[in-house]
Amino acid sequence: MIARCVVWLVMGLVAGAACAQEAHLLVVQKGDASLGIVDPWAGKLLAAVPEGGVTGHEVIASRDGKLAYVPIYGNSGVGKPGTDGHELVVIDLASRSVVGHVDFGHGVRPHMPLIGPKDGLLYVTTELEKSITLIDPKTLKIVGSIPTGQEQSHMLALSHDGRRGYTANVGPGTVSVLDIKARKTLMVIPISGNTQRISITPDDKWVFTADQTKPQLAAIDTATNTVAKWIALEGVAYGTTPTLDGRWLMVTISGKSKVAVVDLKTMQVVRSVDTPADPEEILMRPDGKVAYVSCVGSHKIAEVDLGTWTVTRTIEDGANSDGLAWAGK
Repeated sequence: MIARCVVWLVMGLVAGAACAQEAHLLVVQKGDASLGIVDPWAGKLLAAVPEGGVTGHEVIASRDGKLAYVPIYGNSGVGKPGTDGHELVVIDLASRSVVGHVDFGHGVRPHMPLIGPKDGLLYVTTELEKSITLIDPKTLKIVGSIPTGQEQSHMLALSHDGRRGYTANVGPGTVSVLDIKARKTLMVIPISGNTQRISITPDDKWVFTADQTKPQLAAIDTATNTVAKWIALEGVAYGTTPTLDGRWLMVTISGKSKVAVVDLKTMQVVRSVDTPADPEEILMRPDGKVAYVSCVGSHKIAEVDLGTWTVTRTIEDGANSDGLAWAGK
């Protein structure tokens, strides 16, 4: 249940109400070096928790919704000069404070965090080591790594069966296919001169990454680990996220301030949704009815109704709001 609300009516009047909200929307505020905690029902920013100086880009919540894990990437863009982040911070969402750290020992530009669907480990891309680092979230100890064989392994997708990982390697323009259990790279798939972001369908059959040199998406067939289809778009894409029912793929077109919607049966764009400026990341609400889109350039989050494909409201947030996560049920 996402929210519980009990209202007692007496003689046609509201006599009292008890409402327990069980979840929050988390957003990394890159421009403020903080983590925003949003009430998704009221559409209101509740708090901004300082990360400790240099900013992170992405976030994931613990399975119980009590903690947030934020890798501190640094102040640079991918492959560009700047600081090299060396730690991950743990934020307690109740006290709204940093309660733990993982120090990688040197600059690695840690970026995308995910919780393993089967083992419960924390997976974090560590770009400068060309690897994925595995962390035990209970002890905050590093317990292993998986080489990607490529520079700038920026984003990560994990298959829902826990067997495979896929990294978008930005500058090389490739995707690395990882064997999670064996902790090794199986192969590297060439995409283009530059690629960004990555996602996987709920049935684990398709992986998508955006070509940054042309307005198209690469659709990778995970059975063959080849680019089986190219999906034409009206502009260069950035982030992709499938709906929870596996029917649609939402694609941010940052330069057009739009989200394209791809029919996963035909692999063609069937509609688009106008958003505030610079949409980048998309997160599905657990009930599958709403998608949240971080619009970095406008410092807003757009709430998209997946029944009507319209932006029902925008949530004012901190500067350069980027990575999104859901905390709670």
